[in-house]
Amino acid sequence: MPEYNLDDLIKKFEEFFDLKCRKDVEKLAANYPAQKSLEIDYAELEKFDVELADELIEKPDAVIEAAENALAQMPLPRMPGAEFEPHARFFNLPDRGLLIERMGAQHINKMLCFDGLITKRAEVRPRVRIALFVCKYCDAEYKVPVGKNSKEPSVCESCKRRGLAVDEDRSYFVNLQRADAQEPLEKLRGGEPASHMDVRLEDDLVNQVVPGDNVTLTGILRIIPPMKGKIGYSMYIDVVHVKKQKREFEEIELTKEEETEIKKLAKDPKLYDKLIGSIAPALYGYDEVKEGIALQLFGGTPDLVLSGGGKIRSDMHILLIGDPGVGKTRFLQYVQQIAPKSIYVGGKTLTGVGLTASAEKDMEFGEGGWVLKAGALVLASGGIVSIDEFDKVSDDDKAALHEVMESQRVSIAKAGIVAQMRAKTAILAAANPEFGRFDQSKSVADQFKIIPTLLSRFDLIFPIKDILDPSEDKKLAGFVLDSHRSAAMGTEPPKSSDVPIISTELLRKYIAYARKTIRPVLSAEAADKLKGYYEEMRSLGKRGGPVPITPRQLEGLIRMSQAVAKMRLSMEVTVADSERAIRLMEFVLRQTAFDVTTQTLDIDMITGQQKSKIDKFNAIMDIVADLQKNGEMVEVKAVVDAAKAQSIDERVVVQLIDDKVTKGDYYKPKHGYIKIVKRFE
Repeated sequence: MPEYNLDDLIKKFEEFFDLKCRKDVEKLAANYPAQKSLEIDYAELEKFDVELADELIEKPDAVIEAAENALAQMPLPRMPGAEFEPHARFFNLPDRGLLIERMGAQHINKMLCFDGLITKRAEVRPRVRIALFVCKYCDAEYKVPVGKNSKEPSVCESCKRRGLAVDEDRSYFVNLQRADAQEPLEKLRGGEPASHMDVRLEDDLVNQVVPGDNVTLTGILRIIPPMKGKIGYSMYIDVVHVKKQKREFEEIELTKEEETEIKKLAKDPKLYDKLIGSIAPALYGYDEVKEGIALQLFGGTPDLVLSGGGKIRSDMHILLIGDPGVGKTRFLQYVQQIAPKSIYVGGKTLTGVGLTASAEKDMEFGEGGWVLKAGALVLASGGIVSIDEFDKVSDDDKAALHEVMESQRVSIAKAGIVAQMRAKTAILAAANPEFGRFDQSKSVADQFKIIPTLLSRFDLIFPIKDILDPSEDKKLAGFVLDSHRSAAMGTEPPKSSDVPIISTELLRKYIAYARKTIRPVLSAEAADKLKGYYEEMRSLGKRGGPVPITPRQLEGLIRMSQAVAKMRLSMEVTVADSERAIRLMEFVLRQTAFDVTTQTLDIDMITGQQKSKIDKFNAIMDIVADLQKNGEMVEVKAVVDAAKAQSIDERVVVQLIDDKVTKGDYYKPKHGYIKIVKRFE
């Protein structure tokens, strides 16, 4: 490679700009300082001069300085009085697949290009670009550019004395912002830890990224000497160019052979059964749960917008509520392994800001300022977040999920920072019933220890009961024992069904291909099927009956129908797809919203008080009011007897009376008697 001096490099770039970028340079000069940078495609530079492009990689400081000098010297019309100091920002370097964990000594002071996920961002701080030194003895002045190789003068050249001091008022400052980038989640496997890199953005690059952004960064790897008492240099990326990516769950590279295999699999008549059987194959049974998780992995049709501008959520949210030891955590761990972009969180230590976003004081990174940090749902945008022990998360922290689950964004207004972050994430949560295990004598919905308004945002809620069944227990025990024996002996594990399963790697790529290329549209017949089902279910609630289904369930059915079509790699949602979605929704509603007393579906059992219970409460209150017509106190036993005549259990009467006394609507003048509290305006 030939050796270039600065003048040679400047001439090369003057020729390059004149031939390849003349219009872009003229636009830069006309818009400066509103536009401060010229973006230069590395591929174009390589076509122009291969040696110059190689020199950019190996000696980026000298080449960037030459490019910026060449820009400043070009004879172009400019704004009068404004000093023209543009930036040359190179992008599209080769070898974009470099991982943060592999950056080291061999890359110091070289230009790199890599993908990263921004996890936090500090406030903007000023940095000295050109320092003005003034001698306090002879008033001599020296302008010193502050950069990587600059040295602070110590002796005045005029009087040869040590009296130089920085005049901060007349020095030139630029904005500097520090951020943190980590390895993209889709490049990690399983529970592999993500490597982090400190990145620094200057001048017009500040405030270009927010936590949660997927970006391609081009920059120079710098090192910082170790602090006192520490060993080893720390590294950071001096960013030259930032390009935001819309990389999601599905961004996995596929070969032509793999695409052919995927299309062949899509034509398999047993495809649906194979896909469901391949979800957590080490768990015996739970076919409906596996079907729901499969639909969640494929998702609905993305990026649909209503006429008013509102976005339609395509991601499904699923809640597993079950007895201890039924395999809920195993489902979550499996999804984390198969979803290319996923995060697993859980336990009592989980907080609302840990899930969404936070603004916090960070002395080390933010230099005493406030740092905006992304939570799990923002970092996993475009993928799936698995939340274990969901019932252990406090109600205040759960409340932070309301906006994310419906609008798929996180709004933050703290410490003077007002921002919105994208959180296009599907949620798979697992929880235990209120008392740890389901009570068979009570309805399932009464044992959900989760805010009703949050429950309503889950598309599917699966109660998983540990039922004593000798026949099933025998099969399960045999399956578990055979699984452990095969794992110890290194033989093929037993199958939970007769249908062949798909390998994890192929399934992962099949899902990615479907999410990337398939955008199903509801056919007229499928839409009529969903419409007819919705109208039929709503008609059951007429004449004072319970509400069996709401528009939120209808939207869930649409998402599920689209997911079934994506599983077939079909661009059209058929009637059969809608029927599969309806069957799964009915299974869930029968498990969670079926009122045994009235033998009807009542969605309010999940989202509030079931209608049959409300009717009983109203009847009891009418009884109390009738018995107190003469103004005397009412005996509780008389209320119980009157309620029994209307087939209302004594336990319900006592529950209502205790609740009314607690709220101050009733009071007890003496033991065994109650009176209605008279309120005066």
